[in-house]
Amino acid sequence: MSHGLLVSADNIDFMIHGLFSYELFGQTVWITTSHVCILIVMLSLILFAIAANRKLAHATDVPDNFQNVIELMVEFLDSIVKGAMGGSAKRFSNYISTIFLFIFFSNISGLFGLRPPTADYGTTFALGVITFCLIHFNQFKYQSLKEIWVDMCSPLPPWLPIWFPINLISEIAVPISLSLRLFANVLSGTVMMALVYGLLSAIAYVWPSVLHIYFDLFSGGIQTYVFTMLTMTYIKNVIGDRDEVPAEAK
Repeated sequence: MSHGLLVSADNIDFMIHGLFSYELFGQTVWITTSHVCILIVMLSLILFAIAANRKLAHATDVPDNFQNVIELMVEFLDSIVKGAMGGSAKRFSNYISTIFLFIFFSNISGLFGLRPPTADYGTTFALGVITFCLIHFNQFKYQSLKEIWVDMCSPLPPWLPIWFPINLISEIAVPISLSLRLFANVLSGTVMMALVYGLLSAIAYVWPSVLHIYFDLFSGGIQTYVFTMLTMTYIKNVIGDRDEVPAEAK
């Protein structure tokens, strides 16, 4: 792990740095290391998706290693979404699979010398806001205004809306809690690895593979799973069984 954007042997550095700036509507806008790392992750996923699409378009009965990897990934992601969302899985599998792959590859990008984009709160908060909008879009789509009001005032009847302010705060806290959990865990791993490489200098490049396995692979995978699972749980809670496909229609 070179940590070219993260740390040098003589200086501990895990901060976000501005690379260049430009003026937009009288405001100075900076392009930072986070933007560059996000772009690299996105381009990598796009190229992988193009290669996977072409491979599956010419799939063979006896798959090679690349086809096996693609099929395993699709089956794994589909099983996660179906297990959490049931009959609603088909409608959300593309979105959940996309954020799963983006978050996971962002979390493990430190293995390739990048500063993980998810160690920037601007990235994780944007993901949390997208999930928040998706939750409430489906809530207004599948629930009446009366159902939403009763839910916001639960466990008391709607004519005694004592719980409304508390429930409103809890709803607003959803994107904040989702984003902070992911951001804090990834940033802590980034800081720890920066300290290891910065304090131990060249010696650190020999032995910290165990730390990478934990902070980048294990912790990164766990945080990816937690974020996507909570996203599916929130969405499923507002949909309920309204989007289920009847058994006779399957």
